Amino acid sequence: MLRYLLLRVSSSLFALLIITMIVFSLSQLSGSPVDALLPDDATQEQIDLFIREWGLDQPLWKQYLTFLGNAVQGDFGISLKWPGESAMGFVIDRMPATLKLGGLSILITLVIALPLGIAAAVYKGSLIDKGAQGFALLGQSMPNFWLGIVLIWVFSVWLGWLPTSGIGGFAHLILPAIAIAWFQISALARLTRSAMLEVLDAEYIKLARVKGVSEWVVVFKHALRNAAVVPLTYFGILAASILTGSVVIESVYSYPGMGWVAIEAIRGRDFPVVQAVIIAYAVIYMLSNLFVDLLYVVVNPRIRHG
Repeated sequence: MLRYLLLRVSSSLFALLIITMIVFSLSQLSGSPVDALLPDDATQEQIDLFIREWGLDQPLWKQYLTFLGNAVQGDFGISLKWPGESAMGFVIDRMPATLKLGGLSILITLVIALPLGIAAAVYKGSLIDKGAQGFALLGQSMPNFWLGIVLIWVFSVWLGWLPTSGIGGFAHLILPAIAIAWFQISALARLTRSAMLEVLDAEYIKLARVKGVSEWVVVFKHALRNAAVVPLTYFGILAASILTGSVVIESVYSYPGMGWVAIEAIRGRDFPVVQAVIIAYAVIYMLSNLFVDLLYVVVNPRIRHG
């Protein structure tokens, strides 16, 4: 178990190293920060001083090592759009809002998608199955930003039940959480249905039914446990996608989380904050997948010996 855990952690750290290389390379390709950070009327002396202070006169490999050393310490510099704010500190301050929204979206996804996928598999070919597949097709075809706007128009403008934007109580989370979860519900429901159909056709399930085991026990004790590996595989992607995919929805609802910060930083050419957001999202993504890898061992202990 320890060897398996160390292997997964090592691969995650290596992936994070590659991401820092990509972030650093993209920052170099985006142009010189001199043009973005200094005014147009800056003197040559100011430009030279800026280049020395930022280490832009050093070779690229040395600049990258400096960037990596600062990144390990969580130091991405000071925000340009929000003066006086540490880039990573500002992102971390917004992280609880995104985690709260993402957590509710994940809960909505699991509560709806798993029962829907199980019911579609158990009642294959019925109206329930056809309705579930139609819902999944609709959900995966509908852009979440468009759905977010429609939800605002229906539930906020027309019915007046929920707030249109901002952050506050639980009511402010409902519409953006539904907009984020909609696509994931469809994907997870289809995966659950496919996995359950494969298991329900297995010989040991047929034998259990022949022996007179109740359908409830067959479906939820025998079939679901063995079919859970497939939805669990997607859960890591689901959790990470919901958290990182909140960028557009947070912008639609003016919800001040990490996604909203990312959009505003890009608009304001706030490179330190953009870098901090990318690294933060990368860490969240890798932790989600590492958590799922550990759940594999719990669901199927044979994996630790693989």
